[in-house]
Amino acid sequence: MKEGSPISTLPTTDTRQDMRLVPAALVCWLAALAGLLLGWWTAVAAGLASAVVAGLVLWRARGRPRVLGAAAVLLVMGLVAAGPVAWRIRDAQRDELRAVAAQGLPAALRVVVAERPKPVRSAGYADRQAGARSVVLAADVRTASVDGRPVPSAGRVLLLAPVAQWAALLPGQEVGVTGLLMPPRGSDLTVAVLSVRGPPGEPGPAPWWQRAAATLRAGLHDLCRSSLPDEPAGLLPGLVLGDTSALSPRVEEEFVTAGLAHLTAVSGGNLAAACGAVLLLLRLLRLGPRLSAVAAGVCLAGFLVLVGPEPSVLRAGVMAAVALLALALGRRGSALPALAFAVGVLVVADPAMATDFGFALSVFATAGLVLLAPRWAGALVRRGVPPGFADGLAIPLAAFLVTAPVLAGMAGSVSLVSVLTNVLAAPVVTPATVLGVLATVTGPWWPGAGKVLVHLADPEARWLITVARHGARTPGAVVAWPGGWAGGLLAAAVVAVLVLAARYWRARVLMAVLAVVALLVFVPVRVLAPAWPPRDWAMVECDVGQGDAVVLATAEPGRAVVVDAGPEPGPVDECLHRLAVDRIPLVVLSHLHADHIGGLASVFDGRAVGGIAVGPGRAPGWAWRQVAAEAARQAVPLVELNPGERLAWPGLGLDVLGPRYVPARSAGPQDGTTINNSSVVLRAETRAGRALLTGDVELAAQADLLADVGDLKAEVLKVPHHGSRYSLPSFLAAVAPRLALVSVGAGNTYGHPSKSTMDSLAALGARVTRTDVDGDTAVVAGPAVVRRGEPRGPPRR
Repeated sequence: MKEGSPISTLPTTDTRQDMRLVPAALVCWLAALAGLLLGWWTAVAAGLASAVVAGLVLWRARGRPRVLGAAAVLLVMGLVAAGPVAWRIRDAQRDELRAVAAQGLPAALRVVVAERPKPVRSAGYADRQAGARSVVLAADVRTASVDGRPVPSAGRVLLLAPVAQWAALLPGQEVGVTGLLMPPRGSDLTVAVLSVRGPPGEPGPAPWWQRAAATLRAGLHDLCRSSLPDEPAGLLPGLVLGDTSALSPRVEEEFVTAGLAHLTAVSGGNLAAACGAVLLLLRLLRLGPRLSAVAAGVCLAGFLVLVGPEPSVLRAGVMAAVALLALALGRRGSALPALAFAVGVLVVADPAMATDFGFALSVFATAGLVLLAPRWAGALVRRGVPPGFADGLAIPLAAFLVTAPVLAGMAGSVSLVSVLTNVLAAPVVTPATVLGVLATVTGPWWPGAGKVLVHLADPEARWLITVARHGARTPGAVVAWPGGWAGGLLAAAVVAVLVLAARYWRARVLMAVLAVVALLVFVPVRVLAPAWPPRDWAMVECDVGQGDAVVLATAEPGRAVVVDAGPEPGPVDECLHRLAVDRIPLVVLSHLHADHIGGLASVFDGRAVGGIAVGPGRAPGWAWRQVAAEAARQAVPLVELNPGERLAWPGLGLDVLGPRYVPARSAGPQDGTTINNSSVVLRAETRAGRALLTGDVELAAQADLLADVGDLKAEVLKVPHHGSRYSLPSFLAAVAPRLALVSVGAGNTYGHPSKSTMDSLAALGARVTRTDVDGDTAVVAGPAVVRRGEPRGPPRR
């Protein structure tokens, strides 16, 4: 795992750790957690209780200096938790701005930006292009006025603001902001959320070091964009700086599924790589420990400013500072006291850390590396495993086990491939990080060297993407698990039982036998004889979220026509991969809305594509330019389909039925309904019968088809516009489908599918399937449907 501690740059073979600071750190953390979740008074109670216990230990433990030291620290931290920590929580919970936020009133604030703005991505839909349309940023209130009335407040607010106008702000800038107040949702120190529509007002200057850091970050992005393909170019800044603003949603999702998401969250591993490289260089130059510690400290401070004050970064930074101080003083550091010290200091400085999942994951992962990994690696070495391989196995296994309960409670799932993917990723993470840091600092003044360093980091980034992609595609890579506190506690109990059982050889033998049986039983079933795809499938409605993608089989295995590509790269590619489609004679885009063209680029991934076909519509303009650019980039023809044309391949025929009417291209901007009604409508002759593919046609286009096409009858209907209410009952009756396929995203906010449309289809006797419930849906001879049953989650917002 990447959550290595910077103190690992001072290696030691002693696995015993000084535990004296641990109780104090835990008391401070738990007191702040209780105060945030249950009320500030619980922090007072917890702190005072621990102080009383510490006082009793001090009174009875005379003559035992280690116990006395631990009790003294516990007493101090208990009083701190009951005093300053509880008081800060009380101030936030009683802030007057929090009291009025629930009323949804307009407010005008003067704030100081506390963190770099974080983009909020969303999938494309209709004429909205996929990407970030808003940012989230934390800010500290200086003055506040609500509905024209001054409100005293010194709390922290969360701003939801337009990306174009707010993304360039830097920590330390003071700005004016207006918007509508909303109550905070999380259990932290945030007193209100402000929904902002306009630009920042009268922005003040940012500190010079923040401006310098922004220049370096922008330089790395420019180098990556100009030198690398899109996916590695988006990943490298994430590996180096934790900046995932350019990371594709597909790669991001694959890293989460494969258990590699921690690689794009800057933490101790990055600091260990950066500071360790400086220490190694200075050691080779035979410079003294104090000068080395000072140089590494300068590197540490610069890196912290460069990446921003993320909780995991601050935890690792404090630990690194303790380690470097120990180096300067000529003392050997110990990772566990440094971790405990970092936890205590950071929770006192910012009690909101107590509820931050990233902070918890960082602390637990580091504790696992400190307490478990050395012991397990030593045990493997004693059994004949080479030391390097022993470390490579013990580190990711320890980190996975200690973080699994937190991840299970957060995500409601557990990645079973995490250990293997981390073992495969580990050798390239540090080289990629070091090369990326060097490219960041050299690029602005020596672009040529920066490009060389970025090119050197390219193979490492590609390898990580390959590992994540194959890990995410592994059957059963993720297992569903109960979410929330109950799921986390259940996962912790399972992990504890496994770790305790592994201490006994009979239990180890039993677990090994069960693992072998599982491999022999489940792997052949899932891999050698998979249930998906069904034999002789004729048509598949891919689950791509809130969008459309249909695959039509030809008589040749591995060859199929694709109609629409979904809202984003990834889902349609995974659907085609599962169907073993590697040759696509034609990709048809029914119309140019984002939820139909967003995944076009990923259709080409590892496949031979003959061409792209579109209808006569050219709106919206940005989408047409994007499709044309993709066709040029892939060197495939871009053709237009018109009613009356017929396309045929062995086992598949397509008749173009619509659109019957398209406004002139000179008519100016077109609204969403007009674009929907310009959808290409296809009648497919498949081995399962006739299928009608309708794009997003609405009432007017359906009426045109009824008037102009004599026979609309089909056994299978791809229901128009995700099952919206804009469906004519007479149109549905004219089709009279036996099967009706609805492509719709889980949890969508558009009301799809409409109850009235579903009722009309049910009244016709059609069997209705929905991708938000059934996942990928295949049509086979009969016609009949086979469901894959793994629907995608709610669309990104």
